[in-house]
Parts: sequence; structure tokens; C-alpha cells
Amino acid sequence: MTTMEPSRDIARLIEIMARLRNPETGCPWDIEQDFASIKPYTIEEAYEVADAIERNDMGDLCEELGDLLLQVVFHARMAEEAGQFSFGDVVEAVTRKMIRRHPHVFARSDADTPDKVKVQWDEIKKQEKAERAERRARLGGEETFKAGHLGSVPRAFPALMEALKLQEQAAKVGFDWADPEPILDKIEEEIAEFRVALASGNKARISDELGDLIFAVANVGRHVKADPEDALRGTNTKFRRRFSYIEKTLSDNGISLSDATLDEMETLWQAAKIAERPDGGA
Repeated sequence: MTTMEPSRDIARLIEIMARLRNPETGCPWDIEQDFASIKPYTIEEAYEVADAIERNDMGDLCEELGDLLLQVVFHARMAEEAGQFSFGDVVEAVTRKMIRRHPHVFARSDADTPDKVKVQWDEIKKQEKAERAERRARLGGEETFKAGHLGSVPRAFPALMEALKLQEQAAKVGFDWADPEPILDKIEEEIAEFRVALASGNKARISDELGDLIFAVANVGRHVKADPEDALRGTNTKFRRRFSYIEKTLSDNGISLSDATLDEMETLWQAAKIAERPDGGA
């Protein structure tokens, strides 16, 4: 068996993946994987990259970016085995795309401000979308991709991200509010409808109204340029921190979480909030 040494060269990672996928001498687990089975890991690695960035942990970020790169190499290797494309094709496609989308850097263009660059970027993406639809139509999938103006938003996105992208696309053709205030009114309207759904006890209706409420909240976040995903992740971190305070304080007093009352936990929650204030709760 030939030994393998680490390297800074991407070619070594491609070689490692080829060895892992070798039907005769490779890893049994890697050999049996396919695109569908690897997909959840790809999504998970992207979230772990985001987590490392949020924690400003550069050591973890370096490692997680490597894990995410491995996913790209893994998918490319399986595609190469199927005679579809290789890792080199992936690199060529993205370099072509970046050069095409940045004519103000790699060619001639009058896009000399961020706003002009965004307009230019959107126009180029629109052209690419039309070309992609034409290519797919030639392959016999024309009905699948006749999705109108919102067709460029992948259904595979996480729901919150998909909501934002749908709203952004609709806004480009004027289907949008001018400021956040009407959206706040819409949120209050959705809350009222959610209350009615709760009273009905109809699970399908409750789910439907909850979706409408979350969609409206995401929309107001978009308007005030506060990414809902980032905002919620921040709240999740805050919840972890405050709940940990409750757990530790109870433990210090010889009380387990299961034995504590809701009133006791709520009191400690409020204490944790006060302790986080810059003025010390004054």
C-alpha cells in the first residue's frame, strides 16, 4: 500500500478522494456514498463554517473550510466516476463565472460604485439564468424550469433563506413596501390570524398562519438590513448563555433543572438579562 502525506496542493486532496473511492482498495463507507447521502453533510459543513465565523475562531474556520472543500471534491469525484464532470470542470466553471460577472475588474465597464456593480451583477445573472434555462430545455426539462420570475430561487434553500430570496426577487419588479411600517402592521395582522388559528385547534391552519407570520418577520428584517438568519442565530446564542446561567445557579444551590419551578427559572432568567446590561442593571 502506497503511503500518503499531507500537502498544501489541491491535487493531493483530489488524489486522496480518488483513493478513498477506489472500489477495490478504498474505504467501504466512502465507496457506498452517493450525491443524496452526502448532501446532508455538505449542508452541515457550510453551517459549521458559519459557526466558526460567528465565534471568530480562525483555527476552527481554517479546519471547517477544509471540511467544506472536501465536500466539493467528494461530489466532483462521484460526478467524474459517472462521466459527468470533474473537479477541474468545477473550477473552470466558477472562474469563468467570476470573470464574466466582474467586467469592471477583468474587462471594460463603467460600474465604478457598489450600486452600479450590483445592477451590473444582477443583469449578468439574468443573462446566465436565460442561458441556463435554454440549456436545460435542450435536455428535455423545459417544463421543469418554466417557473417565471421567481424561478431563479432554489427550492432547496433553507426556508428562511428562500423567503428572503423570494422577497428580494419580488421587490425587483416593484412588489414590495417602501418602508418597514406597513410590514409591522402586516405582522400584527398575522399575529391576530395566528391567534384565530390557535383557537380553532386546526393543526394545518396553525402551521399555515405560523408560516405567514415568520415570512412577514423575515420581510421586516430585510427592510431594515438585519439578516433574519444572523439575528436568530444571535438570539439562539443569547438563549444558550442565559439558560446556562439558570442551570449553573440552580446547581450551585443544590437544585436540579427538573426540580426547579418555572417561577424560579424565570427569576434567574431576568437576573441573567440584568447582568448582561452595560450599566449593570441600573
